[in-house]
Amino acid sequence: MATATIKIFLAHSDPKRLRTAELSNWTGKAVAGPRSEFDDVIAREESSNSGIYFLTGVDPDNGSPAIYIGVAESIKDRVKNHLEKDFWNHIIFFISKDENLTRAHILYCEGRLIEIAKSAGRATVMNNQGSGSKLPESDRADMEIFLEKMLQLLPALGVELLVPAVSSSNQNSQNELLTCEIKGLKATGYLTPNGIVVLKGSQAVLKPRESSNKYPWSSILRDKLVESGNLQTSEDCMLFVKDTEFSSPSAAAAVIHGGQANGLTAWKNRYNKSLKQLEAD
Repeated sequence: MATATIKIFLAHSDPKRLRTAELSNWTGKAVAGPRSEFDDVIAREESSNSGIYFLTGVDPDNGSPAIYIGVAESIKDRVKNHLEKDFWNHIIFFISKDENLTRAHILYCEGRLIEIAKSAGRATVMNNQGSGSKLPESDRADMEIFLEKMLQLLPALGVELLVPAVSSSNQNSQNELLTCEIKGLKATGYLTPNGIVVLKGSQAVLKPRESSNKYPWSSILRDKLVESGNLQTSEDCMLFVKDTEFSSPSAAAAVIHGGQANGLTAWKNRYNKSLKQLEAD
């Protein structure tokens, strides 16, 4: 993505409340706010425009993050219908300041964004596949640029659910490969802005340590990874069958070791230097 300057306006001086966001040299604009300020959000002049909106919260069935992606020719009229849904607690919508988004444009964006959200795998997508829309080649190119700008702004507004899952195929060459070893088993990964990615093919101990009974969070995390299909039982170990992102090196090391572990000492580079040593250098 191209570099950009983000301008965020805090309507009530609180970054958790109503705010707007814009990017330099872009005609789009975002409005975001908590559900508790829904009336203020849709009272904004921008909500009368056509655009794309996101409702985020927690899936009541499994406790995982959840997102609904929709479009409307009048944002405020459409989103009122979602008040009967209880999963969401935050809303963001995007419009074009030059009012140049047609119905075909927003339907195209809806289809692409649902694809991106499902591919990222960070949240339950609460709506079905969008209808999408076929556009002329030039319009598709314009909308892909619009989508890119939206994806730049969403994390700045607290929504990282569409950030693509990081994999070895798109690993930045500047990200040094790290290893975590225990009992002849080996896991590989690399640091990311969100934590650390453990790569497909990495190994973890078959059975958790006894200490995990006292501190069960690592076992709970392992169970979730098994349930999601990221971690599977092999002959003599657990095997990562998908690239898997963790919030910290210690969380990843705990799953690999089967109990509490210090990620700063467990993860090492090819010169056998731990993360702790690397940070001290």
